[in-house]
Amino acid sequence: MGITARGFGLLVAAVVLLGAGFRFAYPELTLLGAAAGAAVGYAALVAAWRPRLTVTRVADPDRVARGEPARMTVTVRNTGRLRSANLLAEDRCGERTVPVPVLRLRPGRDTEVRYDVPTDRRGVVPVGPLRVTRRDPLGLVALARPYGAAVPVWVHPRVHPLTAVPRGSGRSLDGRVDGVPHGSITFDSLREYVVGDELRRVHWRTSARVGELMVRESVDTSLPRLVVLLDNRVAAHPLRVGGVAESFESACEAAASIVTAAHRADLPVLLLEVAAKPTEATTPDGGADGALGPLDRLAAADLSTDGDAVRAATTRLRQDRLGDTLIFLTGPGGRDELGHVGALRGAYPSVVVGVFGAAEPTPPGTAGLVVVDAADGAQFAAEWDGVRRW
Repeated sequence: MGITARGFGLLVAAVVLLGAGFRFAYPELTLLGAAAGAAVGYAALVAAWRPRLTVTRVADPDRVARGEPARMTVTVRNTGRLRSANLLAEDRCGERTVPVPVLRLRPGRDTEVRYDVPTDRRGVVPVGPLRVTRRDPLGLVALARPYGAAVPVWVHPRVHPLTAVPRGSGRSLDGRVDGVPHGSITFDSLREYVVGDELRRVHWRTSARVGELMVRESVDTSLPRLVVLLDNRVAAHPLRVGGVAESFESACEAAASIVTAAHRADLPVLLLEVAAKPTEATTPDGGADGALGPLDRLAAADLSTDGDAVRAATTRLRQDRLGDTLIFLTGPGGRDELGHVGALRGAYPSVVVGVFGAAEPTPPGTAGLVVVDAADGAQFAAEWDGVRRW
C-alpha cells in the first residue's frame, strides 16, 4: 500500500492540526485534524478492498522465430458482486507495460486486450502478471496487486535452411570405414519377446536354452550423432553493438539451423553450451509437458563470465565421446581456444568450427581444423554445403 503525495500532505496536515488544537486548546483545529486523519484512514480501507478478478492470457503463438509476429490476448473478468470502480490495470510485456481497461467493469462482465509481443530480439519475453492498482475516490492511497500468472513467450533464433547434414561413418573392430548415408545395422543385445515383435528377429538357440522367446536387438552403429558446442563465454564475443553481442546471436542462429536440419533428417543431435551443464535433446522444440527443447534453450542462452569453461568442456567431451561429428560455434575471442578443440579430433572423426564476427579470417590449417568464418548465421548456412563432407 502506498500513500500518494496528496494523501501524505493531508496526513501531515492532520498531525499538525491535531497537535496545534491540543496544544493551544482550539477545538476547531482538533476537529479539522481528526477529519483529515479519518479521511486518510477511510481511503486506506477503500484501497485495501481486494477486487475479485480472473485473468487469463493466451499467446498466439508462444514460440516464434526472431522477427516473426506473436500476439498476446489478455481477458479480465469481474467475478465479484460489485463494480470494479477506481481500478487501473496494466500488463507487463518484457520491458514495457500495456494498459488494460478495467475501470468500472460490471459484475460478470469481462474485457479483452490484444497486443503484439516484441520479437525483434532472441530471448524469453516474460508477459504478466497483470498489475491492478486500486485508488480511493480522493486519490489519497493507492494499492497495487498482481493478478494471474506470467506466461513466457520464447523467441527462438532464426533458422536458416541447410542443404544437408553430415553422413554417418561405419565402424568395425578395425576402426572407421566408409561413410554410409543411412547407417548399418549391428547386433547389440537380446531381450524377451513382446507381442508385436517380428518372428524373424527371434533368436531360437537362446530361446531354447532359457525356455522363453528371446528377440535380437540391433543398433545403427554408423548413424551420425551430432554434437553442437556453443561457446557462450563473454570472452569469446567481445564486440557489442547497442549492448548486444551480435557474434553470439549469429552463433545461436547457426546452432538452431543445425539442430533443426538434424531433426528433419531424423538424426540424433546433442546441444551443449561451453559454460553450462550438458543436456541432451533430440527434438528442436519443447514437448507437450513443457520440457525445454534445444530451440528453447537457445532462446534462453546467455553469456557467461567463466573464462576457463572451454578446457573443462573439451575434457568432458573427450571422456564421454558423445558423438562422431563435433561442431564448435564461437566468436572472435574464441579462436585462442581452438587448440583445445583440435585435440578432440582423436575422439571425434569430424570436427568443424564456425567463427562469427571476426574482422580477419582465421588462418588456414589452424589446429588442423576445418574453420568456417562467417559474418552471421545466413552466411554460415550458405557455406555449409562446402564443408559438410568432412
